[in-house]
Amino acid sequence: MIVYPAIDLMNGECVRLYKGNFAQKTTYSKSPDDIAQGFRQEGSQWLHLIDLDGALEPKKRQLKTIQQIIRSSHLNVQTGGGIRSEDDVSQLIKAGASRVIIGSLATKEIDHVKYIIGKYGSEKICLAADVQFQHNDYYVAFSGWQEHSKITLKSLIREYLPAGLKHVLCTDISLDGTLEGCNLELYNTIQKTFSEIDFQASGGVASLDDLRQLKTAGVIVGKALYEGAFSLKEALEVVCSQSA
Repeated sequence: MIVYPAIDLMNGECVRLYKGNFAQKTTYSKSPDDIAQGFRQEGSQWLHLIDLDGALEPKKRQLKTIQQIIRSSHLNVQTGGGIRSEDDVSQLIKAGASRVIIGSLATKEIDHVKYIIGKYGSEKICLAADVQFQHNDYYVAFSGWQEHSKITLKSLIREYLPAGLKHVLCTDISLDGTLEGCNLELYNTIQKTFSEIDFQASGGVASLDDLRQLKTAGVIVGKALYEGAFSLKEALEVVCSQSA
């Protein structure tokens, strides 16, 4: 399992939201560069970098800041936030991104995103499925979690399997930024159901036990690191010991 330490960018600062609510944010650092380099020093090879300004308004994408973090950290960076076109994907890849996360567009323009996966390859694209439980199933939200679709998580994934989809980031919105523990049942079940997909679990990770119990290919860790629940080094050691 790959541990992806997370940085959420807003106005050039490193922040975390509570349950995806932009009105409930905590600023942890005014230098995301330093945070990213710290992750590298602790042994990380990857960084999960989300542009919250871009998610709210794509025209405000912090491309220069993202590019600077990629260059200075020397990490493999998967990044997203407000991706609305192939051009947006191209710009981020040219900026040095190892993988681009596509969320809302993957729900709204399925054929276009299938084309993008075909053009750039399955390793370069990660589909973001941000979900909420309602009507006895998990439904996908989009537009910075401000809108809700009638598409279930499983149906969305099945739609993309023929296109060569490989990476899926799944976030339980109700737990994101809460430090209440992650939705093990959701993440482990969806990984077992679609074994050909590399799922990244996101939302609520609170302890090293969460990491021990997760059976996904990857996990996003954010607030737990910033609040000192455990260190990135400890998280990497747990994952390494499990794979040994």
